[in-house]
Amino acid sequence: MHNLEESRFARSRRAFLVGLVLPGQPGYVVEEHLDELAQLADTAGAVVVGRAVQSRKAPDPATFIGGGKAEEIGEAARELGADLLLFDDDLSGSQVKNLEEATKLSVMDRSALILDIFDLRAQSREARTQVELARLKYMLPRLTRQWSHLSRQGGGFGQRGGEGEKQLEQDRRVLRSRIRRLEEDLEKIERTRGVQRRGRDGVPSVALTGYTNAGKSTLFNRLTSAGTLAENRLFATLDAKLRRGQVDGSRSAVFADTVGFIRKLPHHLVSSFRSTLGEITAADLVLHVVDRSHPRWQEQAEVAEAVMDDLGVDRERVIRVFNKSDLVPAEETRNGDLWVSAATGEGIAELKAELAKRLGLGGATASAAFEVAPGLC
Repeated sequence: MHNLEESRFARSRRAFLVGLVLPGQPGYVVEEHLDELAQLADTAGAVVVGRAVQSRKAPDPATFIGGGKAEEIGEAARELGADLLLFDDDLSGSQVKNLEEATKLSVMDRSALILDIFDLRAQSREARTQVELARLKYMLPRLTRQWSHLSRQGGGFGQRGGEGEKQLEQDRRVLRSRIRRLEEDLEKIERTRGVQRRGRDGVPSVALTGYTNAGKSTLFNRLTSAGTLAENRLFATLDAKLRRGQVDGSRSAVFADTVGFIRKLPHHLVSSFRSTLGEITAADLVLHVVDRSHPRWQEQAEVAEAVMDDLGVDRERVIRVFNKSDLVPAEETRNGDLWVSAATGEGIAELKAELAKRLGLGGATASAAFEVAPGLC
């Protein structure tokens, strides 16, 4: 098969970022999105050397940003020593091909970059399987550009296909076969998780979720003393981690630290990580952790809520927790929301009290809901 590892090339590269402003979209928002793309590039191991923003009425079908603009950006990027263009939006296979020809640089879109990071971060067999499945689903519709140099050999109506066409179809068959096998492997993992959850019947469960880098792992450590890695980087956690933690006196719950969400999270990545994200849908309560110090925390919260809605998470089970209160000015209106600082411990006692109340741990017995919803494994 022809170079199916080609999307793993963000590491140790000098990257130039590209964004597109469409009608009705403020330019400053695109700039902030490029700031996040720069964080993603850093997480993947690339060095950002510059950026450019193009305004258009609609994306150009051939090059996304227009042929003339592509040549201009390519020249500017090469002058800065860049060898990679990173686009903040998904590109088609033909757009990538045309852009690489126009700019004489490698081109990667946002989804490919996120997959690169997930590949770098995946540790467990489950996470590696999920990442590989997502990568192959991403690559399948983009295989045509890898064999475009042989397209002229393709046969016409009533003729046998050329060598390039044959090789392309072989690649597609191999990918589809591998995708089916990976999906079967993940189905087995999901069934195993289901058995483990039933084995914890009666133990309340709490899943932590939210935008990437919102402080979920740090809060998880506060609630469980788990000592989990908590980096100030995007997607520091891919594998769901499960630990018991005290909630109310001698009563405890099982807490799950899960993978974070991000704007424009590829759909095939969400579907591939369904076994990991299943920890969220199976939990008795879900803590939606929000980085309240972030300037666009509302947008981040909406992104996480949209993904939870897609997963079928009942809003009645979700508790929104504003994290990083130590980084928010004291005069900020806090109303009746739950505010914590996972870093300093501020507000943790109040959060545990709310958990005990919602989980029914204040009485002599656990709530009847636990008999219906088994604990997280």
